[in-house]
Formats: sequence, structure tokens, C-alpha cells
Amino acid sequence: MNLLENIRESLRSIASNRLRTVLTSLIIAIGITSLVGILTAIDGIQSSVDNSFAGLGANTFSIVQPEQNRRSGGRAQQQVPPIDYHQAMTFKRRFEYGATVSVSADITGTAQLKYASRKTNPNVQLVGVDDNYLAVKGYKLQGGRNFSATDLNNSLNVVIIGNEIATSLFEGKLNPLNKEITVLGGKCKVIGVLDKKGSVTGGGDDRLVLIPLDNGRAMAGGRALTFDLTGSVPNLGDQETAMGEARGLMRQIRQDELGQPDSFKIDRADELAKDFEDISGYLRIGGFGIGFITLLGASIALMNIMMVSVTERTREIGIRKSLGATPQRIREQFLIEAIVICVLGGLGGILLGIGIGNLIATVVSQGKGSFVVPWLWMAIGILVCVSVGLFSGIYPAYKASRLDPIESLRYE
Repeated sequence: MNLLENIRESLRSIASNRLRTVLTSLIIAIGITSLVGILTAIDGIQSSVDNSFAGLGANTFSIVQPEQNRRSGGRAQQQVPPIDYHQAMTFKRRFEYGATVSVSADITGTAQLKYASRKTNPNVQLVGVDDNYLAVKGYKLQGGRNFSATDLNNSLNVVIIGNEIATSLFEGKLNPLNKEITVLGGKCKVIGVLDKKGSVTGGGDDRLVLIPLDNGRAMAGGRALTFDLTGSVPNLGDQETAMGEARGLMRQIRQDELGQPDSFKIDRADELAKDFEDISGYLRIGGFGIGFITLLGASIALMNIMMVSVTERTREIGIRKSLGATPQRIREQFLIEAIVICVLGGLGGILLGIGIGNLIATVVSQGKGSFVVPWLWMAIGILVCVSVGLFSGIYPAYKASRLDPIESLRYE
């Protein structure tokens, strides 16, 4: 009996026990679904995060107020004064390293907007910005226009609102453009609506209201604001040099003494994305571990079923041995059966895992992620299936090949 005939015999045996084959394949399919599904979901979420940060661009950097603790090591620590309006505008005017610079300030994160009888929840982020803010931060307009020089120079009462706010106030029935809404007790005309961004990077981008920078300063009253600076250079290769130039200029403007640490913080735009990528790496390890444990349980169940199959087919094994089948051919048949069953279950589990994983990623990213086909995890899944088949079939196959043909023929 050659190998090809042995493969045919194994397939005939699988086909003749369809219910057992289906149930056994389902055991493997569940294990592969957990493995591929978890890893696909992680890849899908990672893709969504990458898409979210792609709009911001890897060639941007921000100058912000550093986080300070009042006490460090039991000793009081002096508070660093915030970046004020004069310092921010001086930096924007003097920074000449071919970068586009935007100045912004967070006015409040608990604003409530009103239109007619409708109003939002008091969780709207109100930000004062200049005309470079949308381009540098990667925001896109769903409708309307950006702030013009006239809006900024004359401090006109105009706003650009986020997608969620437009839906909440106008319920998708009215066009928000040129409508007047109430912002912190004052009337403002809507001149733009931001495109939907989703909540992968924090959830506040769709609850954002942008106003001219000077208007924001007036709304803050006597409260001191911290101004943030964001720079964007044309080429990624110029980013490090631009950040060095920005650091030197800002230290000069802030009058930081020689040898003293910076009184500000420079962040790269892609740092958060890299941090999430590191976290997703740990999640992949955890997901693989969970899937492996599930597959280990599935392989033990498969081994048990194969052992039962050997017992049920003792007489068949005796007939084959009496006709000249060698122990090697008997082992091959049972190993082939175990591998084929695992591969069938693996293929079903891979398809199911891809679907479930992408569904989870879509829900988490609120539809912003693209459909992910994890070719690497699919290949690993098939490899794991073959390995599980070998692991589960070796002992039953060995036991079958060791049966005495005379005793096997007497078996009832």
C-alpha cells in the first residue's frame, strides 16, 4: 500500500464518519477562532489608530506645558509658569525653520452649546485657535470653511463645530452653516463643521468647538490660559532639526537659564501611536497565549477522540495488517486523518476568526478601521493546525500500529 492509496483510505474513513469529523473539526475551529480572532481584532484596532494618526502626520511636533507635581521625593517643587499668549505669538513670529506653526489654547472642557430649544451635554471642548490649526492638526471640514484673516483680526463671533455637536443640535435635519448658536452665553455663527474622527484617540474630537484665538481669551475672562504650539515641517527628515531649533528658540523666549531644564515639553506627534503599538505588541502576546491554551485543550480532546476511533476500528486494523499493511502505513493513516481533521477545522476557524476579529475592531473604532486580512496569523493558524494534528495523532497512531493482527481480528 503506497502513500497515495493510504491518503485515499484516510479520506474515505473521514467521509464515512461525517458527524464525528464535523464535531472534531468544530473543537479545532473554536481554538483557531479564539487565536485568529483576538489577533485580528488587535491588528484591526492598530490599523484604526494608525489611520487616526496618519491625518496628523509624523512630521509634526507640539510645544506644551510640562506636567509638574507639587512634591517630588517629599520636597516641594516649584511650579513652572504656563506658556502665555505673548510667548506663543513671539515663537510663531520668530520661528523660521520652514515650518507651519499653529497657536491654540484650551478654554474649557465643560462648555454647553444651545440652539433654539436644543442643547448639548456640558462636556464640549472649547478651543481657541488660529487659521493654521486645522491644517497642522489634520482636521478636515465636512462643510463650510476655515477661519479667515478677517475673522481672526476682527475677533468675529464665528465657530467651527465638531460632527457630534452638529448632530446633537441640528439632528441631521437642518444645515448648521450660518446658524447662530449660544456658546458660553454669547451668540456665534457656525461657519464650518468638522468631519467625523471617531473616538480611538480619546473621544473628544467630535465634541470640539473651535473659536478665534482672541475670542477665546476674552471668554476666559481673567483666568490665565496655557497656550500650546504645534509645528509641521514639510519633510520628515527635517523634524529632528526643527525640534532642536524650536527648543533653542523657546528656551530663549522663556528665558530658561543655562544648565536648567526646559520649562516646556516638546512632543512628537507619532509618540502616542508608537506607545499604542508597544501596548498592542503585549496584547498580541497575551492573545496568542490565550489561543494556545484553547488549542491545547482542543488537541487533548482530539487525541481522546482518535483513541476512541482506534478502539472502534480494531477489527479493521487487523484486516489491513493481515493483508500486508505495515505498522508504518497504519501510523500514516491515523496521522493523516488527524491532520486533515485539524486543517478542516482550522480553515473554518480562520474564516470565523477573521470575521469576528474585524467586527470587534469595527465596533471599538466606531467604523473607522479598515478590513484586515491577517495573512501572517492565517499562516500561523494553518501551521498550528498541522502541529496539533501531529501532536494529537502520534500516540493513537502508534497504538494502532502496535496492535496484534490475530487479536485484532478476534475483537468484537
